[in-house]
Amino acid sequence: MPDNELNIRKLDARTLRGLAHPLRIRLLAALRHDGPATASQLGERFGESSGSTSYHLRQLAAHGFVEDAPGHGKGRERWWRASHDGTAFDENLIHDPDPAVRGAADVLLHEIARIHTQELTDWLSGAQTWSMDWRRGSDISDFTLRLTAEQSLELIHKMHDLINSYRDLPPAEGTEAVRLHVHAFPRATD
Repeated sequence: MPDNELNIRKLDARTLRGLAHPLRIRLLAALRHDGPATASQLGERFGESSGSTSYHLRQLAAHGFVEDAPGHGKGRERWWRASHDGTAFDENLIHDPDPAVRGAADVLLHEIARIHTQELTDWLSGAQTWSMDWRRGSDISDFTLRLTAEQSLELIHKMHDLINSYRDLPPAEGTEAVRLHVHAFPRATD
């Protein structure tokens, strides 16, 4: 796989049900964004017991989302890492005939929206601690366009391609992890 290609896990009905728990979604996101960690470290971060985080990490492992992270820690500490760079959601899961699958899809999408809202809130709460360069390098924008469904899909693909073109830039001084949230959805008009 070329360096700029991501290892993306496609969700199906079974794996969706394995992931669709708010804590599991947050645990997986933390491992993807911050790297390997133990159940105790993640429990402390999320205000959960290590027993609870350990249980949910084992459930994530059973569905192939996380795996052991060799070379971390010492002794009996079990370190975990994300097995994939990202997750692809199939919109057909929202319309699955099984209500449990539709419910799991709803949990997943609402938790992702909650995480995005929390990340934005955290940025706004601490933005004054960042340099003016980083303040200018941030953005909160919204746009309303009149598009067909096909045009919207084309725009989404173009945005994803542009964002992905920045993945393999050579390391530079002052580099920070930058989160980009992309939401595109139709809005009913009168």
